[in-house]
Amino acid sequence: MRNQLFYTISTTLLLVIGSLFQGWSQTVVNPAATDDEVEIGVVEHLDDYIPDSIFLINEQGEQVLLADLLDKPTVLNFVYYRCPGICSPLMEAVAGVMDKADVVPGEDYQVLTISFDPGETIDLGIRKKKNYLNLMNDSLKIEAAKTGWKFFVSDSASIVKATQATGFKYIKTGNDFTHAASLIVLSPDGKITRYLNGLYFLPFEWKMAIVEASKGKSGPTINKVLRFCYSYDPEGQSYVLNVTKISGTLILFFAIVLLLVLVLKPKRKKSN
Repeated sequence: MRNQLFYTISTTLLLVIGSLFQGWSQTVVNPAATDDEVEIGVVEHLDDYIPDSIFLINEQGEQVLLADLLDKPTVLNFVYYRCPGICSPLMEAVAGVMDKADVVPGEDYQVLTISFDPGETIDLGIRKKKNYLNLMNDSLKIEAAKTGWKFFVSDSASIVKATQATGFKYIKTGNDFTHAASLIVLSPDGKITRYLNGLYFLPFEWKMAIVEASKGKSGPTINKVLRFCYSYDPEGQSYVLNVTKISGTLILFFAIVLLLVLVLKPKRKKSN
């Protein structure tokens, strides 16, 4: 009977904890994995450097080297412009956090959106850029993003070099691609300093990643923890510590632990 009760309580505990944290893994990310072990997702290459020989086609139709563009902290955004899935929500999230974060695109950092579909042309990227700029509200940020958020296409060889160097793993499925939602943050000298995964980003998380990249300081992927601990306050237009969620989780955890202790505690034998 006691073993059955222990199994029931333990299973309940696992289900509760699982439900609390199920929203954390929107992207397959395994920092300890090797490239051969992951087919779709992200393998973090922190402290690695971007190769010099990656060519891109910019919005003016000119061929440029990715390495020549890295003069400030840079957020790399791999998408394909006709994507029917997560690419649009990801770029909407980028537009949203650029609008809210206390750093200015083009001055403090830049975002480089690169299509990993070699069949796409830059005119499609230009149209997409206009759409996402229209989602921003801060007029100063919009003007800054016109030059600070740049869109590119590339050839297959350069795309392979760029995605392999950053650990961005995807496969082609028919005419489309299956891939993760992830951003790669680079220092001005091309070192990978952080990964931002998922489909929304906290403004202070964004700023922290950029500030640390400016110093060449790499850091682990912590945005899942931050998103659990903080909630957006629409009135104050800021993120605040979610005390209710954190305290509720801790109270529930300790209550279940206490219950397990009481259930499993050996009964004292009555003395004659």
